[in-house]
Amino acid sequence: MKIYTKTGDKGETGLWGGERVSKTHPRVLAYGDVDEANSAVGAAIAALPAGRTFAAFKTSLNRVQEELFVVGALLATPAHRLDKLAAPFDKGLGPDAAERLEREIDAMTADLEPLKRFILPGGSQAGSLLHLARTVCRRAERQAVELSSTDPVPDGIIVYLNRLSDFLFTAARWVNRKEKRPETEWVGLAKKR
Repeated sequence: MKIYTKTGDKGETGLWGGERVSKTHPRVLAYGDVDEANSAVGAAIAALPAGRTFAAFKTSLNRVQEELFVVGALLATPAHRLDKLAAPFDKGLGPDAAERLEREIDAMTADLEPLKRFILPGGSQAGSLLHLARTVCRRAERQAVELSSTDPVPDGIIVYLNRLSDFLFTAARWVNRKEKRPETEWVGLAKKR
């Protein structure tokens, strides 16, 4: 099978079910940003050190990638076709996906110093990539909200993306702590002059 189809050469793409739309359609922008977030999570996984310290965390991030793949498929499917999706996409996200992220956020937060100021994204390579994944996830959330103003978005997707960005922020801090990389607090430009 060839990777190129030439069907998108005129600025259109196919949604699930065959409907052709512009590559700038809000649905395409939303699932494109979810795909980008998934790639950023993959880059963060690749940057995590080997060993037991991050083994369970890598499993958690792998699950997030699986969930983002489902979210992308749901966003790529017009509302009137959602009932035609096959497994595993027909079930959508599990009803507790956002709540599970909250539990994981709480567990990592218990291991961290409380935030007293804004922090600048950075730290270790994996921590920095998790910060990047968080910002892409926030963009995906904004695109899903934009899409929801004109087309239905399946239940739970916007909440999931919102909670996932919080998870990725906390994960970046947690990874940096485990790798003994200090956080850089934002002190403001006026104080640096």
